Amino acid sequence: MQEVLKKSEERMQRRIDHLTDEYKSIRAGRANPAILEKVTVDYYSVPTPINQLASVSVIEARTLAIQPWDTSVLKMIEKAIQTSDIGINPQNDGKIIRLIFPPLTEDKRKEIAKEIASIAEDTKVQIRNVRRDTIDKLESMEKSSEITEDDLKLGKKKAQDQTDKFIKEVDAVAEKKKKEIMEI
Repeated sequence: MQEVLKKSEERMQRRIDHLTDEYKSIRAGRANPAILEKVTVDYYSVPTPINQLASVSVIEARTLAIQPWDTSVLKMIEKAIQTSDIGINPQNDGKIIRLIFPPLTEDKRKEIAKEIASIAEDTKVQIRNVRRDTIDKLESMEKSSEITEDDLKLGKKKAQDQTDKFIKEVDAVAEKKKKEIMEI
């Protein structure tokens, strides 16, 4: 039973980790290198992350600089950023690409806050699905006499406690990101 609960907790923690990774790629009006993590460049027919082809640094609060180690990939990086969904137009000066993050409008902030809430809700559903799978596993263990009825009740309670803990964590992470977005 402990093994089932341990696996359940690990699966729930992976959902939280995925949520935080997802939130990193949401543009908050400030320059953040994490926004480029999902953007890949077709480098010799291999999709390659930008951070493997160039140094990415924040040079001002709203400006990101991308300096490729090989200037021949400058145009490829620029094209990859333009075709991505980050919504920022790159400025290429022949040596460095600059991404200037425009300040977010109030409507855009509210739209992003809704997206944050939606991602959080999806994560909560995934966590509840893990709880359901755990309880199903515990019930099948009880039917096959691997655990007692009392162990089943205890296991269900522990699974619910895990779920409650991770749901609160989802809410905290989402609230923190919303606060960051709504900040002017």
